Amino acid sequence: MNPLALWMLFSMMLWGAGWPVLKILSDSVSWEVATFWRLALMSLAYLPILWWNKKPLYLVRSAWPTVAFSGFLYALFMVLSFLGVQVATAGAGGMIITTLSPVLIVLITIVFTGFRPSKQHIVGLGLGLIGGMVMVELWDGTILTNMGNLIFILSALTWSILSVLAQHSRQYVDPIRYSFFLGLIAIFCMFIIAYGHGILSVFDQGLDFWGALLYLSVMTQTVATTIYFVASGKMGSAKAGSYMLLVPLFALISSYIILGEVPSVALVTGGVLSIVAVYWINQAKTA
Repeated sequence: MNPLALWMLFSMMLWGAGWPVLKILSDSVSWEVATFWRLALMSLAYLPILWWNKKPLYLVRSAWPTVAFSGFLYALFMVLSFLGVQVATAGAGGMIITTLSPVLIVLITIVFTGFRPSKQHIVGLGLGLIGGMVMVELWDGTILTNMGNLIFILSALTWSILSVLAQHSRQYVDPIRYSFFLGLIAIFCMFIIAYGHGILSVFDQGLDFWGALLYLSVMTQTVATTIYFVASGKMGSAKAGSYMLLVPLFALISSYIILGEVPSVALVTGGVLSIVAVYWINQAKTA
């Protein structure tokens, strides 16, 4: 396995563990305050990365439209994810978002970039979607009537658009500065919303809250997201997005370790199908 693939697997593991951690955070403060501080700490964590890589703290004018829209979508994605785990389970978020996103990314790239997936690529995406359906037990007929699940579906669409924009942005700015500046835009959006909702209430929280906040801000947002955006630019958003099919399995394992959730047979079976789907997609040749 090449080094880029290994880094992507590490990124997916960090994201998977982020779902049960987000569940812990959602029980502590309001979504406005939690999302603002998540973004604020994420941006601070990027500063030493920018310094180490000698990246300048400015963008060319042509990059700002893409970065600004990406920042808005990034804030929206985190808000939707937070609201989703408040009314549904952390596992459902990890499953629905990460199994729908690769399919939506391919559809978006087909429509807007002229990307033509091979038949093997399409079969792999279909297998991944089936894996997701098995994991959420779609046959019981309740998934689309659950408000949390509907929020997660909207989250998947938001992330898919953001992933395609991340690849498009490489013609204007490198992935590290892109991630940093979209975070600044997202902070501005969330400050407007969070101001007046007890924005300083985080300092009344205990160690569990701060541990969860730091993990989500630094490990999942700064580290994992940067890896994903770098890989997306090098291997293409459609192929990079296929790795997200592994997040449900990692979310399942971490939910068991952190929250004590016992996985069902359907969840394990769907996770295995998703792993096979990722392998299949990455063996496919793009036209």
